[in-house]
Formats: sequence, C-alpha cells, structure tokens
Amino acid sequence: MKEYNKIIEDLVPKKFGKLGTIWVIFLVVVIFCALISYYQQLSKGLIITNMRDYALWGVYISNFVFFVAISLVGSLVTAILRLTGAHWSTPLTRIAEVIAVAAIIMAGLTIIIDMGRPDRIYNIFLHGRLQSPIIWDVLVISTYLSISIMLLFFPLLPDFAILKDYFKDKPKLSKWYGKLSLNWTGNKTQVKLYDKSIQILSVLIIPVAFGIHTVTAWLFATTYRPGWDSSNFGPYFIAGAFVAGAGAVVVIMYVLRKVYHLENYITDMHFDKMGKLLVLLCLIYLYFNVNEYLVPAYKTTEAEASHLNELFFGDYAVLFWLVIVGGLIVPVIALIFPKGRKPLPLFIIGILVVVGSWWKRFIIVTPTLLNPFLPIQGVPKDWHHYFPTALEWTITFGTLASALLIMTILFRYLPIIPIHETAEERGLLETHNTEKNDTL
Repeated sequence: MKEYNKIIEDLVPKKFGKLGTIWVIFLVVVIFCALISYYQQLSKGLIITNMRDYALWGVYISNFVFFVAISLVGSLVTAILRLTGAHWSTPLTRIAEVIAVAAIIMAGLTIIIDMGRPDRIYNIFLHGRLQSPIIWDVLVISTYLSISIMLLFFPLLPDFAILKDYFKDKPKLSKWYGKLSLNWTGNKTQVKLYDKSIQILSVLIIPVAFGIHTVTAWLFATTYRPGWDSSNFGPYFIAGAFVAGAGAVVVIMYVLRKVYHLENYITDMHFDKMGKLLVLLCLIYLYFNVNEYLVPAYKTTEAEASHLNELFFGDYAVLFWLVIVGGLIVPVIALIFPKGRKPLPLFIIGILVVVGSWWKRFIIVTPTLLNPFLPIQGVPKDWHHYFPTALEWTITFGTLASALLIMTILFRYLPIIPIHETAEERGLLETHNTEKNDTL
C-alpha cells in the first residue's frame, strides 16, 4: 500500500515552479509576436513574405512536414509497442502521445497559415476533388488527429479516477478529473472494454499513420519537379519521420525527467533502448538518403544535375552536409558506444537529430522549387533565390512555441507517466485493491 501511494505521489501532476512559469511566459510572448506577424500577413497578403512564383512553398510547408514527421513516433511507435506487449516503454508512451497530438494540431494550423486566403478553406470541403492529393491530406490528418486524441485519452481513464480521489481537497479539480474518468471504477466490464478499445485504436492508427506520411510525400512526388520526381518518397518520408519523432521523444523525456525528478521511472535503461532504436532508425534513413540522391546523380539529367549541384556544392551545400553529417552520421557513431546512450549525451544527440530533421525538411522543399524542369521566363532575378523573411521566421517560431505550449499544458494536468499501468506492471494494483476491499 505504501509503495502504491508513493507511485501516486511521485506521478501526480505538479504545479509549475518559477522556472516553469518563466517558460510559459516565454512561449506566450513568442506566440503573441507570431500573432502580430500573422495579422500583418493576413491584412497585406503573402507579398510581404519572400515566397514568389518559384518558391511558392517556403518555410511554412517545411514546418508543416516537420510537424507531420514529429507526430509519427507518438502514435505509431506506442501503438506497436502496446500491441507487442513491450512493457519497458510504459514510462514513455504518454510523452510520445502528447508530442503526437501537439504536433498534428500544429501541422493542420500551419497549412492554414500558408494559405493566402484562409477564409476560403471551406472550398476544400465544398469543391474538393478526390483526384487531388490535398483532399487526401485533409482527410488523413483529420482522421489521424481524432485517433491520436483517443489513443491519448483512453489510457488516461484509470489515472483520472486516481486523480479524482487524490485531489479531493480541491473540489473543482477533483470534479473535472471525475468527469474525464467517465465514472471509471475498475470493474471487470470496464477493464475488458478499456483493453479492447486501446487494442482497436492501436491497430487502427498504424495504417492511418503510414497513410498521413505517405500522402504528404505524394503531395511532393506528384508534382513534376527535380528532387521530388521519385517513387521512393513515401518510405523516404516515413523513415525520416521515425528519426525526427524518436529524437523528439528523447529530448522531451530527458527534460521531464530532470524537471520532475523521475529518475526512478525514466531510467538509464530507457535511454539506452531509445539510443539503440535511434541508431537503427538513422541507419535506415541514411539508406533512403543514399537511394534518393544516387539514382538522379546516375541519370544526371540537366534539371536533376542542377538540383544536386545546389545541394552538394552550391548555395545549400553547407546546410546539406551539416544536416547529413550532424543529424545522421554523428548520432550513429556516437550512439554505437554505450557511453553515448547515457541520458546527457543522448539528450544532446537528440537535439542534433531534431534540429537536423527540421532543416532537412527545408532542404527537401526549397532547392527543388528553385530548380524546376521548366524555368519561368522573364521573372526578376531575386525570384530565383529564397530565404524566409523575419516575419516568416516569427510566425514559424510561433507555431513551434504553440506546440511546446500545448505539451506544457498537457504535462501540467496529466500524469506524465501512466500511474495505473506503472502500478499494474509492478504488481501493486491487485494488492492495493485487496487491501481496499478488506478495509471496506
């Protein structure tokens, strides 16, 4: 009973300290600046950005692809681990699921930000055609978000019931947790329905998760441009998404472990396993990168040669090699050794992977747009170059801050680590229920 109560005490949501309050204020300020910038863009149009007929997809679409990538690991990996019964991942499942929900929400909003006339978004639903990959993207993102929210919510039902009892001295908070628990009592009928629901959601989200990344890849691949004209783009995007998502989980789990002192629950073993997983994912993604660049390099058509030259030796060469070496090769080398899979080194590597993943999306989008198969005639020379304006960066940072704020709020009111599952795996749930019944 004492050990069970200690788990609850350790894992219940905690109030923000001074550092947490400063963090929230910082995120709110960034978001406020982004809203001001977006108002300017909305009132004056996309002309105040650096996007033109060449770079018609700029940093916003790069950011959208990044959010879609980050969301993959949260739902897909945890779903697979749940189905395979890999209990070592229990302390990480909720972290990954929260990341997924926050990322996919911001992916949808980023698309609206990229639209010059967001008030016309209803046209997608009224006049959309199934021949258009954009419709597929809207449908699959909506479905993916719905299932991700349910996959986050359903495992929380027993925890909400625990929190309802724990916060009895705070009636309003207890009332809300009680409503969210949907009258959970833990009887056999509820447990059976609970297990079945999670299993069904875990199965459903796998094809949907693969679908959203494949459809996002098709948005590029069905556009006839050098660098995108590839049947490899679907698995290429999925492999990259696994890398980005795993890196994000590593970074967030390290921060939460430090801030909330969860060393007894998120142990060095978890970092070691995530490090090994990240090595495997980086190697798979490296293979797809080699495949993606080697084939067009072998064909060397004029447009493809110009595009590859920009990446390997031209204006984007420094960024390209930093992403490949710093975001993939260095992590693989470092994580091969056990010391590299310790919490702090892995946290640093996770940051490299996430930052590299963001810039990788920028490299996928921008150089291709500037090197089309059919160049536009008679346009100003500055249209052949693109780098985001301060306004675009401010809005982009605002979306990233919004995703972090969503995660921060969810981690404030939800148990970071599942209380019910942790107690169950440690064999404390049956003991607690027996002692509870004896007391009654």
